[in-house]
Amino acid sequence: QVQLVESGGGLVQPGGSLRLSCAASGTIFSINGMGWYRQAPGKQREVVATIPNAGSPIYADSVKGRFTISRDNGKNTVYLQMISLKPEDTAVYYCNAKIREGRHYNYVEVWGQGTLVTVSS
Repeated sequence: QVQLVESGGGLVQPGGSLRLSCAASGTIFSINGMGWYRQAPGKQREVVATIPNAGSPIYADSVKGRFTISRDNGKNTVYLQMISLKPEDTAVYYCNAKIREGRHYNYVEVWGQGTLVTVSS
């Protein structure tokens, strides 16, 4: 069974930085798009950044210039480097990936369990 495991969340002061990691494990033939989403208390889940297998990443307007998404295909891992963090970035951050377990399988969307990022002084 394929799963995504996030790490790197925590408490940080405004203006600080954090780096989130998300590693995919299990039977993996290929991974297509990967991304990060977040859900703040009382709000709907929203996209933060996505990165295709090949091509340029896409960012939400609210994080452009502050967050950088990257991936290491050899490690089946996606990262989110966050700088200049603001209190409004406080949320549970989820990673997402479209994963295929075999050549004749369809891509399946998989979610991580989430990691909490709290930006507060």
